[in-house]
Amino acid sequence: MTLEALVSEIATAAKKEAKGITDVAKAEAKVILDEAKAEANAHSEEINSRAERECTQIKTETVASARQANQKAQLIARREELDATWNTVREQVGSSSMNGRLALLKALLTQAKGDAEKGMVLHPVGIDRPALEMAATDFDIGSDVDGLGGFVLETKDGSVVLDYRFDGRLDESWKSSLSSVTSELFGDA
Repeated sequence: MTLEALVSEIATAAKKEAKGITDVAKAEAKVILDEAKAEANAHSEEINSRAERECTQIKTETVASARQANQKAQLIARREELDATWNTVREQVGSSSMNGRLALLKALLTQAKGDAEKGMVLHPVGIDRPALEMAATDFDIGSDVDGLGGFVLETKDGSVVLDYRFDGRLDESWKSSLSSVTSELFGDA
């Protein structure tokens, strides 16, 4: 065999061997690539699934948080409106021009005469002093007390005090009618 034939045979064998090696490498590369794609798809599906769950949870939490914030704002607004109504009522009751003020004072005096011990001193709220000085002839008149209107009766030694001021009666009335006030203001049933 000639040198050329030997070289040709060696080259052909080397090409076959190289082709075999590259074919095996290509096949292994295809298997590795397919496995990598499958693993990447699995990771992608897992990540997408987790992201969708988190998105749904965030959406639910955001809606709940917004509802809670709206409810809180509504409660604050209601409270402010009730406070404003309460202050308006107090201003009206504390006004000297309140309708029926004199009749109310006379009714309180009648009740006080039945409850009072002999010798009690009547302490008027300053706004009602003139009316009470004329109407309360059965009592000694003492110093003024704070309040929206009315008076207190006190024994000379200060051991007993009977409160006929508008403040306490207004507080009781407000508490007992708060549900109807709320219903009237906000349409609650």
